[in-house]
Amino acid sequence: MTTARPALDPELRDLLTGMPLMSRLDTEVLGTLRRLPSPPVETLLAHRQVDRREITVPARDGVPLPLSVYRPARAGRAGTAPCVYWIHGGGMVMGDRFSQIDIPLEWLDEFGAVVVSVDYRLAPEATGTVPVDDCYQGLLWVAEHATELGVDPDRIIVAGASAGGGLAAGVALLARDLGTPAITAQVLICPMLDHRNATPSSRQYSGVPGVWTGEMNAFGWRALLGDLTDDAIPAYVSPALAGDLAGLPTTYIDTGSAEVFRDEDVDYASRIWAAGGQAELHVWAGGFHGFDALFPQARISATARRTRTEWLARHLAA
Repeated sequence: MTTARPALDPELRDLLTGMPLMSRLDTEVLGTLRRLPSPPVETLLAHRQVDRREITVPARDGVPLPLSVYRPARAGRAGTAPCVYWIHGGGMVMGDRFSQIDIPLEWLDEFGAVVVSVDYRLAPEATGTVPVDDCYQGLLWVAEHATELGVDPDRIIVAGASAGGGLAAGVALLARDLGTPAITAQVLICPMLDHRNATPSSRQYSGVPGVWTGEMNAFGWRALLGDLTDDAIPAYVSPALAGDLAGLPTTYIDTGSAEVFRDEDVDYASRIWAAGGQAELHVWAGGFHGFDALFPQARISATARRTRTEWLARHLAA
């Protein structure tokens, strides 16, 4: 029996024809993918007046974590800039702090934001809470050094895509429960939120080639969870497990109708509303996983990115 699926946006469908797609991910393929370099950040910075700083901060266990800091060269009065703390995607198993960095750099252009991107440790070498703890420790450093960075400590935004969106959600839960640091908003772009991988959209996008399939998602979660049993998985690792979503910062979630994470993302927004929180949700009809990062030139991608930026503009103005 053929599985019914939402149709792809026609322009995205045509763009996908020139891209190699996979249905599964294994250790050998992961090794190959990890050897592929990220697009050079220098190309993105060439037309921008940006001061770039590369630093390391200690993880909770003392391991050095690289952070990239991008600050407008003609920054305004010290302590007034918003900060976007960026967490990259890659299914918990690949990517680095330069992955998808074009997205937050648009907010540097638009708002004069300081952008900080973190290199968290990847699974399967790092498992359990290590990646989310790494991201949280980097955020603590940013909050503690807000004056040095020229950042308004009351305007720190945590943002991420895919696995980075899931880690951003976990960081927001940690910050809420530990009482620090203050986060003014979280931007979750097609976030990877639920290790159970059992929603209708997870099943719809299994068994077919794609950018990120149900089988690939299962591989990423297995790599991250390691030996953890289901009853020992913290909500900081798999945010969909959180029993209480009250008290979170205002939230922006977007996803595509034609992707694995659609239903868990919609559910997360619904549960924030049910807990009395504020969330804005966009499900882009015909969008596959990561469509706006892979093909920013497509009309639907430009609309999705512009809508996200306009939401941030409204929030920062408020």
